[in-house]
Amino acid sequence: MTIRCYGEGWRVMGRRTGRWRGRTVLAGAAALLAAVASAGQATAAGTPPPYRFAAGAEKIEGAATAKDAVRLTPGTTYRSTLRDKGKLSYGLRLDAVSTAYVSVTAVPKAGTKAVYSDGIKVSMQDPDGHKCFSGDAGAARFGPTESPRPITAWASRRAGPGTYTCKSAGVYSVLVERIGGAGSSPDDWELELRYVSEPALKKAASTTAPEVWDSASPQAVDGPARIRRGGTSFNEARSLEQGVWKDGIRAGQTLFYRVPVDWGQQLYATAELGPASGDGFLGNALGLSLYNPVRAFVDDAGTGYDGKTKSATLEPLPPVAYENRYDVDDQVSGMRFAGWYYLAVHLGAEMAGKFGDGPFDLTLRVRVSGTAGTPAAYDGTAVPPDAFDVTAGDKAEASNGAAAAGGDGGPDGNTAMKAVAVGGIGAGTVLVLGLAVWTVVARRRAAAVGATLSGAGTPGGGGPEKGTVPVPSVEGPDARSREYGPPRAW
Repeated sequence: MTIRCYGEGWRVMGRRTGRWRGRTVLAGAAALLAAVASAGQATAAGTPPPYRFAAGAEKIEGAATAKDAVRLTPGTTYRSTLRDKGKLSYGLRLDAVSTAYVSVTAVPKAGTKAVYSDGIKVSMQDPDGHKCFSGDAGAARFGPTESPRPITAWASRRAGPGTYTCKSAGVYSVLVERIGGAGSSPDDWELELRYVSEPALKKAASTTAPEVWDSASPQAVDGPARIRRGGTSFNEARSLEQGVWKDGIRAGQTLFYRVPVDWGQQLYATAELGPASGDGFLGNALGLSLYNPVRAFVDDAGTGYDGKTKSATLEPLPPVAYENRYDVDDQVSGMRFAGWYYLAVHLGAEMAGKFGDGPFDLTLRVRVSGTAGTPAAYDGTAVPPDAFDVTAGDKAEASNGAAAAGGDGGPDGNTAMKAVAVGGIGAGTVLVLGLAVWTVVARRRAAAVGATLSGAGTPGGGGPEKGTVPVPSVEGPDARSREYGPPRAW
């Protein structure tokens, strides 16, 4: 930034330097504040991306074969790219006792054409090439909305008791492939991969999933709604506790929220789309999906829309219990550990053609029932730590609405807040320095005046020597000084 000073010439620079420096610093601070405000406005005005990738995610390339695959590290998030009709392999080294979870979120470009069957499939193989996850269980598709959006699939290697494959230690591989594709756009999809490791239990526990639990739908949560703005990804999901929450959602947008659910607790959730003007009916407009702490799919619900208030409600889910993993039903097995559970709300892109782009009123009703029970007795620490715990800090974040601090700081509201924060600190520092400079300048000038009054001028120090001393103004730093006669060099 260049600051030009159009003064009165070099002759007066000696007596103007102090004021010029102070004003220059203050002017610089004002300019910085203006720049920060402008940047914040420009950022806020930008369109959020379809998905906010994790900050610091390591960029890697998938391999064509398992033997050439890049090795994944537990607790780390990665970015990659999947081509049309592509298949990619990634590697990981596993011991014989830990359970491994790898989730893959595929993010198509905005405006991509999608059909019902389009999606991704994730599977895991042991060192001998045997699949740990078979069939179509590890698949995620765009589904009935046929709206391009972030979709997440996952695979796991389960250790411990049981008669299943993939129990040995060694180098495993994760295969990610695109499925469907008839009539869809051939664009590349960005991927986010996350690998979480769960330790074994200290001692053997039951391998039978609970068969009796409260499966009745409770009364819907009511009361005054509070505003919570959803994030665009798992990485910046907005924290919620039990209550009624208001937000706005646009056609084609997906919003993410997260709720801490402890051992022994049950989660209930409803997404409600408010009324809108328009004409027509969409059979699949609003979708609500639930993912567990390792981003594994648990359940979903959807609703059509005709301009009147409609809601999508998840079916009653069992209390969180370690033994749930032994159930064949995703809705039960997904509730296998405590931690952050994610709600993803998607509004179909076709809404724009019948009811406009929005934003449309979105209400979330969240209930967490039951008292927190005894946690699973792990023989070791999960990676990342606290992945399967609900801490006091988690509860505080759910209460105050903190967003998950994992976004990459791209051009959206988060960046605007960061810019304002950084700019605010910088501008504040400049302002403080400016005031300090002005104070020093004023004191030096006052001291100079005092010296002149005590030792210059008429005999006996009877006042300033007329024609030599600029008298400081008592009206503040922005007021003009009274100048007498020709300038004097300081």
